[in-house]
Amino acid sequence: MTTRIPARFSKCAAEGRPALVTYTMAGDPDLATAQAILNALPAAGADIIELGMPFSDPMADGPGVQAAGQRALAAGQTMKKTLGMVEAFRKLDNATPVVLMGYYNPIYIFGVDAFLAAAKAAGVDGLIVVDLPPEEDEELCLPALRAGLNFIRLATPTTDDARLPAVLNNTSGFVYYVSMNGITGGTIKATAAVGTAVQRIKGHTDLPVVVGFGIKTADDAATFGRDSDGIAVGTAICNAVLGSLDQGKATAGTVGAVTTLVAGLAGGVKRAKAAA
Repeated sequence: MTTRIPARFSKCAAEGRPALVTYTMAGDPDLATAQAILNALPAAGADIIELGMPFSDPMADGPGVQAAGQRALAAGQTMKKTLGMVEAFRKLDNATPVVLMGYYNPIYIFGVDAFLAAAKAAGVDGLIVVDLPPEEDEELCLPALRAGLNFIRLATPTTDDARLPAVLNNTSGFVYYVSMNGITGGTIKATAAVGTAVQRIKGHTDLPVVVGFGIKTADDAATFGRDSDGIAVGTAICNAVLGSLDQGKATAGTVGAVTTLVAGLAGGVKRAKAAA
């Protein structure tokens, strides 16, 4: 299987830094603005893009990401439109990996085979589906791999050495390490423990390990990028969108609010290894 993801991690490693993985919600706060944000992310410094698939019951998402999904759904975002965003992005950028992140229900409703075919045709590289455990690999993971998409699994602080092989089985692209117990947007309280956990996971796999949940600032990016192959930022980006809105609507500053934040985070990852 060949996707854009391995080459991007290799490029970042050759530059002596972790990858910056940015999460943005498809359709937030409206389709046109969300497309403009997506299109602007690579130039701002994003190495890999996670595009959120809005869902009405996002159990792992904190208030910031939940609100972004609700804004997108209220604006009429659908799975078809989300895939259309990737297709439009690919007309401008054929190098930056795009990973769809969310929950199984919208994929199931769309139809697994139809979704995978449409995602591959649109230019999607991988999937993160947070509510499908390894025991359910036949539902989506294995069909996704057969379709040529990476299936990226989450590991958490409670994923012990007995459970880790099951989590890593059939995982490809990278491993997403959730830095804390709980939902997105919290505060990471045990910095050293995150680095220890990343090294433990690396002892079980050659895949890159990306740290996410709770990373908000350039300093966070530098700190948590020391021991990892990438850092993922989502809530801070969703909150940047929120802070730019006027009565819930996009303003002239909405895209800039995101790109300014991402540029700062990109500066943080560039000094991550130097701070090791």
